[in-house]
Amino acid sequence: MAPDSVNRRRIWMLLVLIMTAVWFGNIEYRKLVRPDEGRYAEIAREMATSGDWITPRLNDIKYFEKPALQYWTTAAAYRLFGEHHWTARLWSALTGFIGILFTAFAATRLFGRETGLLSAAVLGSSLLYTLIAHMNSLDMGMTFFMGGALMSFLLAQQDGASKSTNRLWMHVAWAALAFSVLSKGLMGIVLPGAVIVLYTLIERDFGLWKRLHLFSGIALFMVITAPWFIAVSIANPEFFHFFFIHEHFERFLTKTHGRYEPWWWFIPVLAAGILPWLVTLVDSMARAWKTDESSPLPNPLPPAGEGAEVSLRNTCHHGFKPKRFLLIWAVFIFVFFSLSGSKLASYILPIFPALALLIGDHLSRIDGRRLFWQILPVAFLAAAGLLLAPNTVRFADNELARGQYALFANWLLAASAIWLAGTVVALLLSYRDKVRGSIVVLACTSLISTQVLLTGHDSLSATRSDYAIAEQIKPHLRPGVPFYSLSGYDQTLTFYLKRTLTLVEYQDEMAFGIAQEPDKWLPTIESFKQAWVLQPYALAIMPHSTFQQLSQQGLPMRVIGRSVDKTAVTTK
Repeated sequence: MAPDSVNRRRIWMLLVLIMTAVWFGNIEYRKLVRPDEGRYAEIAREMATSGDWITPRLNDIKYFEKPALQYWTTAAAYRLFGEHHWTARLWSALTGFIGILFTAFAATRLFGRETGLLSAAVLGSSLLYTLIAHMNSLDMGMTFFMGGALMSFLLAQQDGASKSTNRLWMHVAWAALAFSVLSKGLMGIVLPGAVIVLYTLIERDFGLWKRLHLFSGIALFMVITAPWFIAVSIANPEFFHFFFIHEHFERFLTKTHGRYEPWWWFIPVLAAGILPWLVTLVDSMARAWKTDESSPLPNPLPPAGEGAEVSLRNTCHHGFKPKRFLLIWAVFIFVFFSLSGSKLASYILPIFPALALLIGDHLSRIDGRRLFWQILPVAFLAAAGLLLAPNTVRFADNELARGQYALFANWLLAASAIWLAGTVVALLLSYRDKVRGSIVVLACTSLISTQVLLTGHDSLSATRSDYAIAEQIKPHLRPGVPFYSLSGYDQTLTFYLKRTLTLVEYQDEMAFGIAQEPDKWLPTIESFKQAWVLQPYALAIMPHSTFQQLSQQGLPMRVIGRSVDKTAVTTK
């Protein structure tokens, strides 16, 4: 190997190691924020503590909104490494990172090494993908497995794939679909299935169904998914209706979850989430449909008569069009969630691996001048971030929050400065027609600036996490004593206290579980007052307004902690 080639390889390896350190570097530093991070950290903690790996519980109350895969992996991380911020976030960060690597692998096999590198760069630097990968939520695991199923499907169907290759990758795809269902529910199989139906109708490629290995694939899917669904249904007969009807059909068709947004809501989410590749995304999607060709052969077909296996291309002549499939995948899932009655920004994350491949393929053929004009708007956005960062203080609604937002503004300034500097360098490189260098610089600085922004978000933890008040409460905890939570439930508090609370006059997302076990809560403040005066020693946490009201009524309470919106007390 030539010395220049060895040096380039070493430089790339060093760059990958540095970006890996950047990717995982801050998952311990930040406090868990409510609601999602606290909720999923606590469900896994209770699972690891109780040893009940079948029935998920939140605050010791049955919680069936999502399947158990991420709870298992996080609980296992707690058992192996302890209960930390980084173990709570490990599954999201790890699946996000491996998703980038698998995207690079699949894109290389489908479109070539250059596209593989650029697709990974796009995915790993996209704003929404990076943000969700560093939060403890279920969406990144879901995206990883849906993306893995998509990539495996494309590898199985590419022209020139042998029968054994098709069979192997289709079974990988079926397994990935099974794990996506165990990650977040039926969307993990319904959405990919609908995309395949649409593709075959649009392309009239009905022979595709013969290459899906339906019987063995469904059998593998059921072997992976069925055991837990059967076990949890046996242990909890009420599970089936709540999970399959309430959490799927009612969530999509109604506004029952209080997450209704207008149909166009995901358009700005996508526009911001795909940064810094927004203009390139529009360009690549506009060209993908009309320029798509069936996927190239990775190797020449074996000559006849030499005992080589006959490829699917020789027998089917199906001309599978991977870019059209990617485009249908992205558009359908985007439209599906736009029509849903329940919307969160992270719902559209499964389209990002597909968009990364489309953008990466387009970038592999772009010239420096065209890239320059597509990057230029990013420089203006970064400059706007520098100008607007100090105005974040206006979001504060009290004096404590004002100080926190002032600190966060400094982090936002730093992130914007890094992003602007990287964009300027990328512009100079693209102007000189050094396309790959320009893309890599923009991708790396975008990832770094997003990580700086995430790290700085910890400045706001006093208003978004219960870490501080939990530290005030801990010296007053005693084993087995009652602890009441009045008129609310703060998702991160139980994780930091390492214990559950008795809810008072509050149900919300735990209403279904409380209906199954009504003895685990107190329905009114009056019932709390009766229980409180009978306790030799107990603790409670409540909104400041509730504390003032009970104090005026003469209820004996001693303050042991305060946060922005809550007061913690003991009986004496």
